[in-house]
Order: sequence, then structure tokens, then C-alpha cells
Amino acid sequence: MTDFDQDDIAAMRRENGGADLKRFMRDQLRAGLRRRSMPTVAAPPPKPPGYRPGAWPSGTSPPEPRPQAHPPAAWGAALNDYRAALMTYDHTQLNSDQPCGCVTCQIAKEN
Repeated sequence: MTDFDQDDIAAMRRENGGADLKRFMRDQLRAGLRRRSMPTVAAPPPKPPGYRPGAWPSGTSPPEPRPQAHPPAAWGAALNDYRAALMTYDHTQLNSDQPCGCVTCQIAKEN
């Protein structure tokens, strides 16, 4: 961009009935819009030395699966004990022929 001062603008107003000044101002606007609309993309950071995409870093491995603290049979036994406790404490109507509509009574009815 060139430097201009008040004398240059006054000269542009006098020449061609001010058409030069209008053209100059439009060019300035276009240049500014063009600079604003161009995306500024930052360069990606460099990869570390020895980088292999998708691989674990050397000297490491993926984590091992966590061992289960309780086997599945123990979970099933605990669930059955819990259901039995629910039926004895909360449902006095289980001895009747018409159980309530809760999940525990429905499971007891099916078994």
C-alpha cells in the first residue's frame, strides 16, 4: 500500500470529478475485505522424533483389562439373595394369590 496525505486526496477529488477518489476508496475497501476473509491457518506443530502414527510409544503397551473382583456366579447369588430379602421384608401380600405389580413380585411369580 502506498502512503498518501491530504494533498493526494485533494488532487484525486479535483481529477475526473472525484471519480478517482471513489475508485481509490473502493479499492481500499476491497483490499481490506480480502485480507479479512483470507483464513489464517497456523502450521501444525512438528511431530516428535520417532513418531509413528497409530502406534503406542516405544517402551509402552496398551493397558491390561482389569480383573473382575467377583465371578459372575457370585453376582447372580447376590442378586437372588437381594430379591429374597425384598420379598420377605416389603411384600406381605406375596402369600396371597394376587401379587402386586412390582418387578420383584413378577419375577417371583414367574419362578
